[in-house]
Amino acid sequence: MILEFVLALLPIIWLIVALTALKIPGFKACTIALAIAYALAVFLWKMPFADSLGAVAEGAALALWPIVTVIIAAIFTYNVCVATGKMETIKKMLGNVTMDKRILVLIIAWGFGGFMEGMAGFGTAVAIPASMLWGLGFNPVFAAIVCLIANATPTAFGSIGIPTTTLAKITGLSVIELSTNTVILLSVFIIITPFILVALTGKSKNSFRGIFLITLISGLAFLIPEYLVARYLGAELAVVIGSVCSMAATVISAKLLSKDEVPAEFLLEGRKTETVGRKQALVAWSPFILIFIFLLGTSKLIAPLHAYLSTIKTTVDIYTGAGAAPYTFSWLATPVLWIFLAAFIGGKIQGMSFLKLLIVLKNTILQMMKTVITIIAIMATAKLMGYSGMIASISAVFVYTGVFYPLFAPFLGSIGTFVTGSGTSASVLFGGLQAETSMALGLNQAWISASNTAGAVMAKMISPQSIAVAVAAVKLEGKENELLKGTIKYFILFVASVGILTFIGSRYFM
Repeated sequence: MILEFVLALLPIIWLIVALTALKIPGFKACTIALAIAYALAVFLWKMPFADSLGAVAEGAALALWPIVTVIIAAIFTYNVCVATGKMETIKKMLGNVTMDKRILVLIIAWGFGGFMEGMAGFGTAVAIPASMLWGLGFNPVFAAIVCLIANATPTAFGSIGIPTTTLAKITGLSVIELSTNTVILLSVFIIITPFILVALTGKSKNSFRGIFLITLISGLAFLIPEYLVARYLGAELAVVIGSVCSMAATVISAKLLSKDEVPAEFLLEGRKTETVGRKQALVAWSPFILIFIFLLGTSKLIAPLHAYLSTIKTTVDIYTGAGAAPYTFSWLATPVLWIFLAAFIGGKIQGMSFLKLLIVLKNTILQMMKTVITIIAIMATAKLMGYSGMIASISAVFVYTGVFYPLFAPFLGSIGTFVTGSGTSASVLFGGLQAETSMALGLNQAWISASNTAGAVMAKMISPQSIAVAVAAVKLEGKENELLKGTIKYFILFVASVGILTFIGSRYFM
């Protein structure tokens, strides 16, 4: 069992070594990881050849729809705003709020990033905020790292709550209970993440000078609404409302509490306050406003419309081996088409012709090709590991930890997200195991299952897929290792802390 455990971890170990020590570009490292997983699945786990090909094909299909297409749609939206010059208007508006780099990071990476995660997910919460910070003049490596760290906790309720609602479906547990427990487990991190972002921005012992209270408000204004929504409404709008409240509270507190002169080291260079009219603002923000309207209007919150859109789908048999289920392409009940539609309508509002929009789309696809290869490879690897039994071999060892299982439960979730880049996939991979194991050990199922999500979201900051998205957004090809080095210490601290909190909580949530 131990030997199988170690061998099953080889693709993951390879990715860590390849991206850190060997400094191999993500798309190459992930392709080699797929080859390793394939060899292990076929020759050691004795997976039939036809099934192995089906698993790879299903992984590629999942990667292309909706993950890759959503990311392309999100980057396309941003590129349209750049091409029309309206991103400069958005930057002026943000610059008008403050010239303090620390507060801008709170508004863009933390607040706006959380909003994008809650609305769309699938990499948009890293890609768009990182691009905006880079465009404002921040170092691209720094922009990517702070957005990766900021993206961790919001992932639990990303894309209108999909990771948590999926977990509820798999375990049969109450989505309200799971949502509430997840926020409780993440509450400490929701408070301290803004402080980490400010500390990284300031890079000195004076990083919190004049904005300690603003930073605290930014975290609390996110946490309190998120908890209330999760507790009384469920998973769908928890992060959306929390992030909007955080952005508003950060902007207002910055206006009211920033009375002292900002130290020169924290000022954004080369930016001057410029007036932006209401019409200009609406035009500039129109693609993002439309994304909000479209995704909210087609979400489960508008049940009749969502139910109708969900019927427009295609079901095919891709993987046909043990544990197979027909794969369904949902064409209108995913964010893909709605983000594209928002980008095209927004681009027209901003004055771009249809032909130029198509040219921007073509260039965006070319820009994203290495990312596409990376994501296809990692999703195919995940499917191979799941269907062949490699994931089960990893999981089986943790069951023998007994009463100490809650310490390791979040780490299982983090493995799922590291491999797939998706909190939802982590729910699929390990949600059932967490519920069954906790029941066998006499632990609270909703608490342990929620810890799977809490641990899973921490791995977002180091997952190859997330790093690939960040690299594509700020054009850092070949520097994946720098991003991993910049985030891995926070991942280790966060996931270990979640394990301790889960263990302590398991004594009370019986």
